[in-house]
Amino acid sequence: MTDFEITIVDQVDDELVADVKALLPQLSSAEVSRETIERCATAPEITLYAAVQDGHVVGLTTLVLLPQLTGVRGHIEDVVVDEGHRGQGIARALLSTAIDRARVLGARTLDLTSRPSRQNAHRLYEGLGFVTRDTDVMRLVP
Repeated sequence: MTDFEITIVDQVDDELVADVKALLPQLSSAEVSRETIERCATAPEITLYAAVQDGHVVGLTTLVLLPQLTGVRGHIEDVVVDEGHRGQGIARALLSTAIDRARVLGARTLDLTSRPSRQNAHRLYEGLGFVTRDTDVMRLVP
């Protein structure tokens, strides 16, 4: 097992863009641009975490904290670890780091969504204290 480091992405270079573009298709069919990565890395309400191993990004997650009338609410998005690097505790470390930051910044709640088929991910999320909510997620594609 190789050591990894969890970092906050606040600067974007060509190598980071290449790593993210190689990693995200393991999570979603959506394409990501350099501009989108830069926006996520610099937006004050977003913290983009990367797991770096041997100089490359092998895992990502995004923490979004939004002040609302009922308090600060958080969302964790884009949890992905490269297939060849799974089973090393990278996802747990990314999520634990994001959860700690959400607590420090006063988030009242922290939500994430996951496909029902991702049973290993569900076990990880439950092990970190997440519970399934009795809610209907509704979506509009504008």
